[in-house]
Amino acid sequence: MKKQACSAAPYARLDPDTVLDAVAAVGFEPDGRLLALGSYENRVYQVGIEDARPLVAKFYRPGRWSDAAIDEEHGFAHELAEAELPMVAPLLVDGCSLFVHEGFRYALYPRQGGRAPELESADHLAWMGRLLARLHAVGARRAFTARPAIDVDGFVRDAARKVFASNLVPPMLEGRYQRLVADLADMLDARFAAVGPVARLRLHGDCHLGNVLWTDAGPHFVDLDDARMGPAVQDLWMLAPTREALDALLEGYAEFRDFDATELALIEPLRLMRQVHWAGWVAARWPDPAFPQAFPQVGEARWWEQHCNDLAEALALD
Repeated sequence: MKKQACSAAPYARLDPDTVLDAVAAVGFEPDGRLLALGSYENRVYQVGIEDARPLVAKFYRPGRWSDAAIDEEHGFAHELAEAELPMVAPLLVDGCSLFVHEGFRYALYPRQGGRAPELESADHLAWMGRLLARLHAVGARRAFTARPAIDVDGFVRDAARKVFASNLVPPMLEGRYQRLVADLADMLDARFAAVGPVARLRLHGDCHLGNVLWTDAGPHFVDLDDARMGPAVQDLWMLAPTREALDALLEGYAEFRDFDATELALIEPLRLMRQVHWAGWVAARWPDPAFPQAFPQVGEARWWEQHCNDLAEALALD
């Protein structure tokens, strides 16, 4: 059997008492109410606080990010909040936002509710475009130094190595998958080279509908866990399922920041990169019991056969 890509059950010791004790360790008084929130990469809980609004406690997956990378995530969130962007930033306690308890690194956030984004109308899409332009204006002020960039090596070649370090790919598909990923990486390198140099800035990095919450006051952003350096279009394409939606986003974006139209040619490469990156992410996390339960299809040969077919189709269209 192949070596697994990460240790099993990294959160086995994170029981309710540990969560509550961690919140109490930084000066808050939990009232015993604890609600697990949806998150696969990390563990996130809503924690009731005596005579105060609940907090959200985010426990970082062991071994994923360095302290410096987490500090950059938190610093970016605070920078956005200080620029009056609707970004949920971690709480500061005595000037710190990253804490450690029983070996787990964690951060605390104010609880801010919301519903799924309402992006059916051009007005709402333009609103999101304006917010993203302002986010990118802040993101362009400086660069991340401890967090990786969105690139072909990280999202395709490294992701494929994680897949091969797992035992998920059926033996009959291993050779095909290896050839497809190698050819896809070369094709993507050529696509990026054809577009030429584009500005790289600090991004949300994972700006899909699940990381935007809508209230009566409008949308707000959550979860900068995947913030990276990359082209601006990365934060746009996942919110725009059609060209009409993208045009509405860009109309709002242009009110606050110029958009380099050459980046539109990167949407399909970025989509393909995300597809391969997702497979690598699940393969690397497979020993965590939460992942086979959440994504059982990835443990089946037919899923990998379809994944190979999708990559082959993308290469045939090049």
